Amino acid sequence: WGKPLTSDEPEIRREALEIAKRLIDVCRWLEADTVLLIPGAVDVFFDPASAVVDYQTVFDRASAAVAQLLPYAESRKVVLVIENVWSKFLVGPHEMRDFIDQFDSPWVGAYFDVGNCMASGYPEQWIRILGSRIARVHLKDYRRSVGTADGFVDLLSGDVNWPAVIAALEGVGYKGYMTAEMIPLYRHYPEILLENTSRAMDAILRR
Repeated sequence: WGKPLTSDEPEIRREALEIAKRLIDVCRWLEADTVLLIPGAVDVFFDPASAVVDYQTVFDRASAAVAQLLPYAESRKVVLVIENVWSKFLVGPHEMRDFIDQFDSPWVGAYFDVGNCMASGYPEQWIRILGSRIARVHLKDYRRSVGTADGFVDLLSGDVNWPAVIAALEGVGYKGYMTAEMIPLYRHYPEILLENTSRAMDAILRR
């Protein structure tokens, strides 16, 4: 977030590219095959002092950055996976789909976050539209009535229609990892969050 690929500052953009390349290198060293990439931000919702960048400018700079990183990622057999984050960029599934498709490459995909799209959409609809582009999944729940980042809650405590989400993932043939991204941590006895999350994932995944 502090070094966006779409910053108005050319030096920050150059540094962001180098950070991304280092992440790709570390990914390869770990024998992993995907790197989560935040392609850009119109603003940073948790930092009111951050600059607001024009959406089209963000799109153009993000497209150029991914295109520049793509040969490097491909040479190391690492997929760049674009996450739908709260950046006011790629806010709908068609936007995300079209952003990925412009590269026409198997080395660019989506890191789909179930909870992040709840404030403005429905994750099962996103899944059906993104389809085989989804390379990784974050499991996260959200309570719409809150409407802010405080709306992220424990799995099964929010408004995500988990049976519909799992059915949609099965429908598009998703076979990859699903990782719980839990925020916030418990103030006391945070280790209990691991137990609760594990039990919720067992239920969600029908184990």
